[in-house]
Formats: sequence, structure tokens, C-alpha cells
Amino acid sequence: MNFSDAAKTAIATGDISELKKLSREADKRIAALREKACSKDDAPSKLQDVVIEAECTGVQDDDETQVDDRLEVTKNRAAIRREVRSKRKKGEGSVFLRGGVWWVKYYRNGKPYRESSRSDKEHDARKLLKRRAGEIAVGRFIGPEAERVTIRELAEDFKNDYRVNGKKSLDKAEQTLKHLLAFFGDYRAHDLGTDLIRKYASIRQQEKASNGTINRELSALRRIFNLGLQAEKIYRKPHIPMLEENNVRTGFLEHGEFIALRDAAPEYFKPVITFAYYTGWRKKEILSLKWNQIDLNARTVRLDPGTTKSKEGRLVILDGELLEAIQRQWERRKVAEIPGQSPTLLCPYVFHRKGKPMIEIRDVWQQSCVAAGLGQMVEVEHNGKKEKKYVGKLLHDFRRTAVRNMVRAGVNERVAMKISGHKTRSVFDRYNIVSEDDLKEAARRTWEHAQSQEKESNIVPLRSNK
Repeated sequence: MNFSDAAKTAIATGDISELKKLSREADKRIAALREKACSKDDAPSKLQDVVIEAECTGVQDDDETQVDDRLEVTKNRAAIRREVRSKRKKGEGSVFLRGGVWWVKYYRNGKPYRESSRSDKEHDARKLLKRRAGEIAVGRFIGPEAERVTIRELAEDFKNDYRVNGKKSLDKAEQTLKHLLAFFGDYRAHDLGTDLIRKYASIRQQEKASNGTINRELSALRRIFNLGLQAEKIYRKPHIPMLEENNVRTGFLEHGEFIALRDAAPEYFKPVITFAYYTGWRKKEILSLKWNQIDLNARTVRLDPGTTKSKEGRLVILDGELLEAIQRQWERRKVAEIPGQSPTLLCPYVFHRKGKPMIEIRDVWQQSCVAAGLGQMVEVEHNGKKEKKYVGKLLHDFRRTAVRNMVRAGVNERVAMKISGHKTRSVFDRYNIVSEDDLKEAARRTWEHAQSQEKESNIVPLRSNK
């Protein structure tokens, strides 16, 4: 029985298994004939068309008289496919062979999608079709394009997010991306798993990166995936485990250390130290403070919303040494006297050096700490070379100091958080450090309490019956 007769018989009997078998055989034969025809450059175009559309029925390629018979076989092949599709439930999609590779076709909201299974096995195509149908059913379908999205493409959205929102740490974000893209850049987003992320963390540790640095990079990777989900470029993200950090700073300054440091500092730097000690503000918030944010009559200092790290505004009342320091700075402000006009400020910043804003204060801070005995320069080896490294108190220690002092003075914790600018309670509690003096005071009070109790016991022992 030739191909045409077999096709007619299968259609008449409704044998789906035989119909599928004949359809696959027809696809393979036409693919072979197409390849053979396209390789004959000198063959007549009509004969090429005939070969491409015909089946292997034993007819010679150069016999034009049997074109109608070949077209009849092609019609049988089309009938086979129609019969197979008619037996499939509506909405299930379909699979078909194209150039030796199985493809799938499915619909979502009436829009057709065709996708290669990248396999020559029908079973693989049906698995892909089933997976896509499941994604559509549960609302997780994005499209075959999502399978091809790389981390490098998603990283562009990460950088754009920094630019659009005006985040000032874009340079740090780009530095973080250099490490991430060097390892993950060409990976497809959906190929990333937890095992690969742990491998990245291990490699970074071998490169002597601290756990804190690695965690900042992994946080950026997590943000990259979240932005991809929001943009519906991907439909899932891997679990990203964070490393344990043991580098939490716990330094603070006692009042005597603050006085010694202020006395050792240059005259222009003393007000900065005083302001940091009493307010606990961040370095950038202090150095960028301008006179239009200060009302000496109301004795207030104001930070506008959006200018702080927490994006919240802040108000501080000036009093005592803090007020005196600001008043001295007002007297030292640099102005230009123009006859017939109001004095013009040459430097709008509260804290300055000879009329110029202070941008970087690392050197003057370290020199002041060393002079006050609160730090030292030690010799270390870095990349095979010996260099000096500062070890001692940090300006950020004032932030912890201010929090602790306000709590010890009985200031309401919510008010203290407003002054220092802490947004979360967890960070505030971490900064509320217990010093050795606090522990000594607790031990002393416990001892005094024990001494104040009655020395004689009120318990009467039971008498023995003996």
C-alpha cells in the first residue's frame, strides 16, 4: 500500500495513531526533498516547486507529467493534519515538525504563539506545550522572550531605577554591578539558582571581599530580579541567601573623650565635632548644612524632606553648647560688604574652612584623633607594599554616642529617633550601646539593693522528730 492509500485508509477508519505516524513521515520526506531541491541550482524552478510540495511516491524528479499526482498526495497530507487537529480538544494547542525540529503553537487571550522546543523529539515539544498551558492557566505566562532575558539586560533597569529616582549613590551601584556582571552577566535570568549564587559568594570571599560587601552585592542582585518581575520581563526569581556579618561597629565616645578631641582639633573643625556629638547627624547632613536651614531667633535647625537618607524631614532645637557653636559660626560667616546694599554671603554653608565648604574631612579627623590619643597610624602590608593605616575612633561613632546619651538622659526614644534621623527601631536599638560604665553602674546598684535587704532570715527551720 502506497502513501496515498495508507492516508485515505487512516482517515476513513479514524486511526489517530496511524494519522500521526503518517504526518510525521510526510514532514520528514518533504524536509529531505526540500533540501535536495534547494541544492540543485540548475534545476527548472517549476520542477523545484514540484519537488518541494510532493511526497516520495517513486515518481522521478524530472517527470513533469505526474505533477497532478504529486499534488494529490500533498492534499492527502493536508487532510491527515486536519484530521489530527480535529481530534484534539480546543484550547490545548498543537505541536508540529519544522525542519526536523518540533515546534509548539498555543494561544493566550486570542493571540497565537509559536515556539521551538529545540528538540527533534515530539515528547519534548508536548512537555513544553503542557508547561506553557499551565503558566497561562495560573497567570504566570510572560512569553518565550522571558526565557532569553539575561542578567546584563535586567541590570540596565537597575541603573535606570537609580537615575530616575535621583539616588545619589549611583557610582557605588555601578561599582557593585561590575562584580555582578563579571560573573552573572551572560547568564539567562531563569538559569540562575541558589547554588550558583553561593558559588559567587565563595569566589568573592576568596578575593578577600568582606561579608558585608558581598551582602551589598547580593542585595543589588535581589533588586535586579525584583525590578525584572515588576516589568514582567521574568516570572520568577531564585532564593538569594545572605551571609552572616560580624563587623557591626560598636564604638562611641565618652564625654571626656569628646572634650579632648575637640581641644585637639583645628579651630575651624571644632564646631563640626560639637554638632556631631549633640545631634548624631550623618557626616553629609552636617557638612551640607546651610544658613537658610537655620533660624537663630527660633533656635531651630531644619532638614527638608527628601534631603536625608531616610527621605524624612528633621527638626532640632538649639540649646547650650550646640547653640553657642552655631552663634560663633554666624559671627564668622564670610560676607561681602557692598555700599548701599545688604551684605552678601560668600559661603552659604554653616561649616566651612576660609569660606570654602568642607568636602572631605578624613585627614583632619584622623589627625585630631591621633593628637587626642583616640587613634593611631599603624603600618600594614597591602599588595606587597607597606603603608600607613588609621586605627581608632570614627566620626560615625558620634551617631551612636548621641543616641546613647539621649536615652540615658531620659529623652523619649521616639523623640531621640527623630533627632538622630533613625527610621527603623532595629538600627536605633543597635546604636543604643551599653558601655562598661553602664555595666559597672548596674552592678553597683544591684549590690546596694542586696545590702538594703534584711540581713536576718525570716525562714524558721523545721525541727527534727529525733
